[in-house]
Amino acid sequence: MVNHIPNQKRGDCLTPTTLDLLGNPLDFIHEDHLREREICAMIDRIVDAEDPDRDQARVILSFLREELPLHLEDEEQDLFPLLRRRCETEDEIDKAIQRLETDHRHADEDTPGVIAILAALEAGERQPSDDDQSVLVRYAGHARRHLILENAIILPFAKLRLTEGDLGTLRLRMMQRRGLDRLMETSDAE
Repeated sequence: MVNHIPNQKRGDCLTPTTLDLLGNPLDFIHEDHLREREICAMIDRIVDAEDPDRDQARVILSFLREELPLHLEDEEQDLFPLLRRRCETEDEIDKAIQRLETDHRHADEDTPGVIAILAALEAGERQPSDDDQSVLVRYAGHARRHLILENAIILPFAKLRLTEGDLGTLRLRMMQRRGLDRLMETSDAE
């Protein structure tokens, strides 16, 4: 199994996860989780602010539109199937994965509304109403509960059960999803 390499630069969670972490896809996913927690904190600050920060809304929008869909695909298309294949029956991983997949469906349904609220704020059209603030609070709370399950159950089982080959496959698929495999092919051809 690939271990965490301590001298690799970890992100500040204020910017997208550094692609350097793809050397260990589980570290990359963990860093994505930390990033999502920071996004939830930004959502809280927008809700609590008398004059919400439009720049924070812009950062959150970028995350929701660009980073989150890739992260969800990493998990659903690759990590979850690998875990289902490798985990033992007594691990009961399928129950956790089913819960997470349900959470992902809720995120798919709720994210457009959150984007609309934040896009209006970012464009200077309007401040979030009380109802908007409730939507944002629910979204961030749901995301935090989801991250707890992923960090407490999914990632430890992934570290325990996935093989070197599994991690290589996961790494490659994550790179492909981000268009980095083409970049590597270009540099290999030179």
